[in-house]
Amino acid sequence: MKIVALIFCSLIFSNTSWSADVYPNKPITFILAVEPGSDGDVLARPLMERVSRILGQPVLILNKPGAGSVIGYREIYNAKPDGYTLGWTSATILTNKLQGLSPLDYRDFTQLGAYATFFPILIASTTSELKFNTIQEVIAYGKASPGKINLATAGIGQSWWVAAKTFLTGTNLDMASIPVTGAGAAVAALVAGGHAELGVSGLASARSMLQGGQVKFLASISDGRAASPYDKFPTLQELGYNASWESTNAIIAPPNLPKNIASILIAAIEKAANDPEFIKFVNDRDARWEYQSPDKIVPSFDKRRETVKEIMQKAGLLKEAQ
Repeated sequence: MKIVALIFCSLIFSNTSWSADVYPNKPITFILAVEPGSDGDVLARPLMERVSRILGQPVLILNKPGAGSVIGYREIYNAKPDGYTLGWTSATILTNKLQGLSPLDYRDFTQLGAYATFFPILIASTTSELKFNTIQEVIAYGKASPGKINLATAGIGQSWWVAAKTFLTGTNLDMASIPVTGAGAAVAALVAGGHAELGVSGLASARSMLQGGQVKFLASISDGRAASPYDKFPTLQELGYNASWESTNAIIAPPNLPKNIASILIAAIEKAANDPEFIKFVNDRDARWEYQSPDKIVPSFDKRRETVKEIMQKAGLLKEAQ
């Protein structure tokens, strides 16, 4: 009987140890370093819902906005590298370090895959005292009255701020920039309220206000036009201005994530990102679906980093944190 009992206990212990080693065997926390309803939030949630189904574990979404996403990125970086804390990232992961806001950039995390690219648009208020109907009106008025237009942007040094600077530099315009706390959703709300005549936002964030008539779509600050029904609005490049900026969204984990866990997550994220329904979801929200494997993300960000570095140097903001 003692021998049987020992064997039974041994089997229980062995089975318990094996179960503890299986990944994942508990809920995963996913940190979004932006506010609810923002560009990054809009697409990350349905992606992670699919990842949750693939892995068979709940994925708990936590929004941790603030300081241009620095707060959320820091929390992801400091988390235990066990696969139970993941997070979202965008171009802010490189702008933060160049501006000196954080010692971290995309090289300091485990890359798990990119799934979509957001591009900025220029929107105009329909409730402000000064109103614009076309991008041509903006450029004509801006050249005739330097500094008279208020332009709402994301926080100084962040992705949509870079887009705004690209717009101003490319068109050789001078406007009063109004940086706001948060990302595209906060910019769109400010413009919709008439507190700024213009704003640089993501189309997904401004969509409800465009449909409600509080703001107008003037132009895309990107490589190509937005999808229907906004495809009638030009890009600045089409009008002859060298102004384009885009922000890739990707999934990251703390550094030193074990390769076996990373491989499980990479496979799940790739499968989720390639789901036809998710691809349609991305396209319907006027982002560009663009899956990138982890090995392609760093070279892509390296190239984009050079563009940002030049803009920040001209603006006197280049100061990489050490």
